[in-house]
Amino acid sequence: MPVGTQFVGAELVRRALPHRREDGHKGTFGKVLIVGGAVGYTGAPYLAASAAVRTGCGLVSVGVPESIWPIEAVKCSSAMPFPLPERDGRLCLGALPLLRERLQGCDVLALGPGLGRGDETAELVWALLETEKPVVLDADGINALSGHIDVLDARRDKVTVLTPHAVEFSRIGGDLSHGDRQQAARDFAMRHGCVLVLKGHGTVTASPTGEVLVNTTGGSGLAKGGSGDVLTGVIASLLAQGADAVQAAVAGVWLHGRAGDLLEAELTAYGVMPEAVAEHLPPAIREILE
Repeated sequence: MPVGTQFVGAELVRRALPHRREDGHKGTFGKVLIVGGAVGYTGAPYLAASAAVRTGCGLVSVGVPESIWPIEAVKCSSAMPFPLPERDGRLCLGALPLLRERLQGCDVLALGPGLGRGDETAELVWALLETEKPVVLDADGINALSGHIDVLDARRDKVTVLTPHAVEFSRIGGDLSHGDRQQAARDFAMRHGCVLVLKGHGTVTASPTGEVLVNTTGGSGLAKGGSGDVLTGVIASLLAQGADAVQAAVAGVWLHGRAGDLLEAELTAYGVMPEAVAEHLPPAIREILE
């Protein structure tokens, strides 16, 4: 266990949670741009958007391929989906000018949920990572860094949060061969200047300065497709509301896990669904505010 490792509990999350101004308005509480979705992966951007709204973000925009936009428009009653150019059911480089324009008016970019994998999609990811804005990179956004870790290294002086599971972590050069997840996460975060959220039992958050925090919530009910998209939305939301990158990551992971715990108590681990996890984020927040 690396020196300085902390275990994340409710008190730490309470301190990390962004303050809510009584006289605030929707512009006060941050603006998130979620970019993702592909034919066959329509749930991911919706789940991320739902989680962002349910954890307090003021405005959530969702950029998706034009062919799936009608589906997202029906699903996202509290977020703002918009259509983008695509090729073969995935976003293409033609979407870049529109996304750069949208991103100018947003505080945080959440990139990757349901994005799909392809050469042109990867090029879009690399181009979007040139932004000065904070980025939460998930799923196929992370996969786009395989063989191109220099794109991440170029963001060393910017805020970047990566949320890989073990396989995605290995694709971008993470080393779990020694079995020490905490040390592996720490080494990667320090080497590449990012905040790394290594998902799994006891999710590990590591900072560029060597800080390591181990989560204490969540169970096997979260081990289902779509759970990671919910987590991405939570972290992006907290970042947009003013939490720093480590605070947003550890608080997001804890709240996500606690929402899963609440659901498991009702439905067992077998019955937990990602959309219900998003719905149980407000009760998880209420617990730490009481």
